[in-house]
Amino acid sequence: MKYRPLRSLTVRVTLSFALISCLVVSGLGLYLYSSAKQAMEERADYTLIARVERFRNLLHDLYNVIQMEARPAIFEGMLGNEQDVRIFRRAGEPPFINVNPDGMKPPKMVPVPIEKPLTHSALYAGERPDGIRVRWVSALAEIGQGGGTVEITAAYVMVQEEMMLAAYRLRVIAAIALAVLLTTLLGFILLRRGLEPLTIMSNRAAEISPANLSARLPDDDAPSELHRLVLAFNAMLDRLQAGYEHLSQFSADLSHEIRTPINVLMGQTQVALGKSRTPDEYEQLLESNLEEFTRLAHIVENILFLSRTDQDFTAVECAPLVLSEELHRIADYFEGLAQEREMNFEVIASGTGHANLVMWRRAVNNLVINAIRYGNSGSTIRLYAQANDQGSTVWVENSGSPLPQEELNRMFSRFYRGDKSRSEYTESNGLGLALVQAIMTIHGGSATASASSEGLVRFSLWFPVASSSETHHKGTPQT
Repeated sequence: MKYRPLRSLTVRVTLSFALISCLVVSGLGLYLYSSAKQAMEERADYTLIARVERFRNLLHDLYNVIQMEARPAIFEGMLGNEQDVRIFRRAGEPPFINVNPDGMKPPKMVPVPIEKPLTHSALYAGERPDGIRVRWVSALAEIGQGGGTVEITAAYVMVQEEMMLAAYRLRVIAAIALAVLLTTLLGFILLRRGLEPLTIMSNRAAEISPANLSARLPDDDAPSELHRLVLAFNAMLDRLQAGYEHLSQFSADLSHEIRTPINVLMGQTQVALGKSRTPDEYEQLLESNLEEFTRLAHIVENILFLSRTDQDFTAVECAPLVLSEELHRIADYFEGLAQEREMNFEVIASGTGHANLVMWRRAVNNLVINAIRYGNSGSTIRLYAQANDQGSTVWVENSGSPLPQEELNRMFSRFYRGDKSRSEYTESNGLGLALVQAIMTIHGGSATASASSEGLVRFSLWFPVASSSETHHKGTPQT
């Protein structure tokens, strides 16, 4: 796949940091620039007001305007900058002092009366043709005692302030650019280091394969933000490993189970084809092959049943059943098989259960077959059942050899079989108890096995009472 930089978390977060830094620093720079600009404008206003007030005071100290007209140079150089404007005139006469280097035309202004002081409200804003801001003011001044009145028009051209603001503006832009650059660089470095655990996790995950399912992500030094993710990922790997191992074992056991009847069919057929046979011999061969085909069909049917229990939840129809009648019916059905091993049944049951009748019978039948297969010859198989408001329980007990707890825990595994010496009377494909476990899962119940030191083995099935006529479970297997 073509690499796209914006898909990188590091690049995206770094660009986000750079954008945030640009916005914050730009906002701060704009605020400082505006504050400096306002401060310079206020300083220029105060300077202009102070100097005009000084003119008014000087004119008030003169005896007459003739003294000022005789020495105009003193007043011409008092305002400050060479670009500043100062115009003095008496009412109805041309200016006797006219300093206006740039020839700017004053705006229409109302002179401040003599008796009023100058304030900011008396100032007028303007601009030179080159965009330099200019502050104007006009005021009347009294000369001496009854010496007449003079109109003072002055302007302050903010040349120095504009130069300072231009330099300050460049510094703000440079600071913004430098801040964004440093934030981008440092953010990228810190993010690369901060996201290094993700790189380690990615490299470790790349090592996981069907041949190396035992590898796990390191969780000892994982950051707290990633610790739960690492634990969840490792737990998922544990489930995948268990499932993969179970599938591998299931495939191996299935191959073994199918291979046996297939080899028997091939061997018998090859022997039969070795020479001519009588019709009775061919009939006997076909009957033997039919038994093997039936065994294959039974294995396939059981595997399909188990596979359907691993599918999505659907509904299974349940109905009430009389426990005593069903257990006696099962005991009667298997009585002949039990008598071959000199075994008998004892049935004690009461109450009404709630389950899918076909599946209930299949689960109990498998337990009874297991008891006949592995029970001691001449012993009694006990079938117990009782019901209450929460559900019903069925027990199948038989006497046999003492079983370790490890073997009891594995009894409901698929293709598990006990000691061959204990199953000489019947064939087993190792799926009977697995089917029982699947049926109990369908009903939301449980299947357990226990054994005493004397060899008494008990299988317990608990069927809960369904809240409606249907019990929801994974898939609706065909029985």
